[in-house]
Amino acid sequence: MRLTIATWNINSVRLRAGLVTQFLADHGPDVLCLQETKCQDDHFPTAAFRKAGYEHIAVHGQKGYHGVAVVSRIPIEAREAHRYCDKDDARHIAVTLAGGGGAKGITLHNFYVPAGGDVPDPAVNVKFEHKLAFLDEMTRWGMRDKPAAGRSVLVGDLNIAPLENDVWSHKQMLDVVSHTPLECKLLGQVQEAAGWVDAVRTLRPEPERLYTWWSYRAQDWQKADRGRRLDHVWLSPGLSGSLAGTEIVRHARSWERPSDHVPVMITLDV
Repeated sequence: MRLTIATWNINSVRLRAGLVTQFLADHGPDVLCLQETKCQDDHFPTAAFRKAGYEHIAVHGQKGYHGVAVVSRIPIEAREAHRYCDKDDARHIAVTLAGGGGAKGITLHNFYVPAGGDVPDPAVNVKFEHKLAFLDEMTRWGMRDKPAAGRSVLVGDLNIAPLENDVWSHKQMLDVVSHTPLECKLLGQVQEAAGWVDAVRTLRPEPERLYTWWSYRAQDWQKADRGRRLDHVWLSPGLSGSLAGTEIVRHARSWERPSDHVPVMITLDV
């Protein structure tokens, strides 16, 4: 069977529920992972997703900030949420797919890594210190639990653009949070600790420039095109050979009242 998985930092799911259901109608992924939902679990717009055909929903949210969720056309048989840095800030949720077909037993880890503030110095910026600590914990999790040993997918807004062609200007971004050498190194350690494979770059390697986020500050984001690839899909080695396609849904950035991120999709033959 073909399994399509999408990830999207929606920047308030209640504000943009109409955009999400539009995306689901246009692209029809089997599973959509959302970040920065910004609502408590009982305020999640469950009815809108079930009406769109996504009856299986797992939510880990909080009031006004952060939050992650998974909506699926495929049944879910398990749900868990990890707590990072001794904070209850709703930055991870994992589900295991059930039902028939080749998707059964695939585990999806959905992350929203802290953005890190503006100053890339943990000594003066507690937000950046938190981001570095979060990445360190992800590395320890990968080494300890071996999440990529089976059939697993890690998705989310990881808030780091790790490669030179994941940002509009490598030289100008070296001192900007999201592309500093330290952040890129730590994200690489997260990936290596568990053996994750970067799905999008497997099919669209450098030097192609790929972005998934454009700042709201740009008057004309398309003309300036100062983007960053902050949103990622990683596969366990056991699934990487099943990768059949990938897409960055760039045009979603032009929708009315859009998120500053756009959806990223992959297709697997499982």
